[in-house]
Parts: sequence; C-alpha cells; structure tokens
Amino acid sequence: MSEQLRAIGQRVAELREIEGLSPEALARQLGVSAELYRRYENGEEDIPVGLLFQIAQGFDVELTALLTGDNPRLHVYSVTRAGEGVQVDRRADYDYEALAYNFVNKKCEPFLVTVEPDTEPSLNSHPGQEFDYVLEGRIRIIVDGHEIQLAAGDCIYYDSSRPHSMTALDGAPARFIAIIA
Repeated sequence: MSEQLRAIGQRVAELREIEGLSPEALARQLGVSAELYRRYENGEEDIPVGLLFQIAQGFDVELTALLTGDNPRLHVYSVTRAGEGVQVDRRADYDYEALAYNFVNKKCEPFLVTVEPDTEPSLNSHPGQEFDYVLEGRIRIIVDGHEIQLAAGDCIYYDSSRPHSMTALDGAPARFIAIIA
C-alpha cells in the first residue's frame, strides 16, 4: 500500500472527525458505499482526484492540503515552472502533476496528466465537470459509453459525474491538461 494513499486517507479521516461525521455519513454525501469509503480512508484504495476535489470543497480546504499536507499560500497569482508541479502519485497508469498547487481558493484544479500506453482503461466518475486538452500523443476517452479519440490540439469538455476513462493510443504515452471543476 502506498504511503501517499495512506497519508491522504488519514488527512481525510481527520477532517471528517473534526466535522463530527461518521464514515457512513461522509460516504453517503460522496455517493460511495461505506465499505469503499473505509478503504479510501485506510489507504487501501486510490481515491479518484475528482472525489478528492469534492472532499476538499466539502471541508473548505485546498486539494493541495489533502494531497501534500501543505496549505497553499498565494492569492494573486501562482507560477509553476516546467516539471515543478506537485507530483500526485495516484495510479500506475496515470501520472498527475498539480499545476496550481500553491494558489489559495481555486475554482478549479488544473493538472498535467500523462497516460502510459497499453493500460486497461478503468472507469471513474466524480462530481462536476472536466476539460481535457491533449498536448502530445493520442488518447481514447470513454465518457458514459461514448468513445472519442483525440490527438494533440484536440480537447473535450464533459460531465465528469458520468463514468469516464482515458487510454493512450499508438503504443506511446499521451499528455494532456485536465481541468477539474
């Protein structure tokens, strides 16, 4: 089990306890089973980024605080230099880099995502909406059963509460900007 998953789960549990919520109550609010929620909290299951975003909003904390344990500090602007975003070790087949991790009170969460080729797509969903802009490579996106192929320069905006997944095509990694709101 990843230490990062365990640390994130522990931070979520602490926030839940501070608010006086039971695991079952928070699971209901998030629309997941109590069993799955407990696996999230124990670090046994990867929490989808969109769900983490929902948890952060619900507890009025920054997503960065859940991911890293550090609070953002910048109010006017935040610059993230190439390769210096906060790495979010979320899943073996996706590499997330948080691009606005140090800005306070964000209305959305931008990520640079790299998807490795030849991975089995796993559907996930989370409240809100998502915008993905392909920078390199080609990806197949499945949204609510619809399959769309995108290449560099293409983008998609969708209801992220619908089951969705991304897969790199052509045997090469693909990189895209994902904005979760």
